[in-house]
Amino acid sequence: MAEQPSLDEEARARGRQLALQARRRRAQIKRDLADGGSVREVIALRDVDPAVARMRARELVEACPGIGPARATRLLADCHVAESRRLRGLGEHQVAALIAALEGGGAGRGRLLVLSGPSGVGKSSVVARLRALRPELIFSVSATTRPPREGEVDGAHYRFVDRATFESMIARGQLLEWAEFAGHLYGTPAAPVDEALAAGTDVLLEIELHGARQVRDSAAGALRVFLAPPSWEVLVERLQGRRTESEDVIERRLETARVELAAEPEFDHTVVNDSVDEAAAAVLDLLDRAAPLAAP
Repeated sequence: MAEQPSLDEEARARGRQLALQARRRRAQIKRDLADGGSVREVIALRDVDPAVARMRARELVEACPGIGPARATRLLADCHVAESRRLRGLGEHQVAALIAALEGGGAGRGRLLVLSGPSGVGKSSVVARLRALRPELIFSVSATTRPPREGEVDGAHYRFVDRATFESMIARGQLLEWAEFAGHLYGTPAAPVDEALAAGTDVLLEIELHGARQVRDSAAGALRVFLAPPSWEVLVERLQGRRTESEDVIERRLETARVELAAEPEFDHTVVNDSVDEAAAAVLDLLDRAAPLAAP
């Protein structure tokens, strides 16, 4: 069999130059999208620009502001577009779905996840696992008047404020929800949540029952998940094992927990925290199947 002739050096150099130009062109397109460029206009170029035609759908999606790898995967799945599909291979319905998701009004908003449950059920542990599994999920940092526990950092675990400051925030309407629990005030600053949702980012609120009820009234469409213990006995054991609070405080928490457990039917879904990993995975599955929060 005759040996195939090899490309001469000039042809190989021309090929390398064309490939370099295509990479630079796609890099420029990504920068334009990151700066707020039009997805519709980019896709329209696929018929006249070979570099755009060969661009993968995932590259396009991830180049848009506020969209990380996990959200890109969900968005492509919702639009029925394979991650490896190039723009030249998209059908009309797929193009329309991508444009609606990336440039449409409500479809671009984030989802609001409200996680609640009785004291001692393990909300903090589940939230920590959620944040590890999905780093782009914004965790709303609550304000509180209680003093920091050992290891807690202001601005990371809570925003620690005095009662006068907290009451001023209530009076000015700066809280999405607030409640008094075990002698201390807790609340969610509204502005950071609204900004994140408007940017298309999912937001997680870890709040108590009273606050969850307020969010139900103020943020229709929020995904409300109740984190439940495997049993009452397990909840009691967890609370008594904390050793960070007095017996009187623990007893008050148990009384409150009885009331909170009775409110489980008010939530959209219940996840039993028998295993932190399994509970976090179940919550993320519910979030992935939820619709974006409607625009106000």
